[in-house]
Amino acid sequence: MKIHRIDHVGIMVNDLPAAKAFFLDFGLEMLGEAEVEGEWMERMIVLHDVKEEVEKLEVVMLRTPDGEANIELVKFHMASDENGIERPLANTFGIRHIAFAVEDIEALVTKLKMTGAGLIGEIQTYENAYKLCFVRGPEGIILELAEETK
Repeated sequence: MKIHRIDHVGIMVNDLPAAKAFFLDFGLEMLGEAEVEGEWMERMIVLHDVKEEVEKLEVVMLRTPDGEANIELVKFHMASDENGIERPLANTFGIRHIAFAVEDIEALVTKLKMTGAGLIGEIQTYENAYKLCFVRGPEGIILELAEETK
């Protein structure tokens, strides 16, 4: 038995067009879009008797320009989160952010702010080796940006 790599990170969203636009503006590339439905999908994600009609979901697949990492955005037409979209802090338990190695962190943060993203804290220098920051995008998605300075 052998693990090869992480294939993708899945992010459940309510506003798929906004999340898609955010990641495309960020610099990811579109791999494809699909609408998925059917009994196999319901069995795989354990959605039984949630409503009379078959549950549908929309998927957008994106990747980094180097082709090394993929992001899957998923929009369920019947959301299960009754509390709405939460905006957890960067230190909340569980998976909290996706980290990207970037160039020209200041320019990228400026670009993301123009699309509505918000900087969490400020850009910091870590041991003269990295510039780091957290950015919050649509629906509370947190990205960590890291620019190597050495």
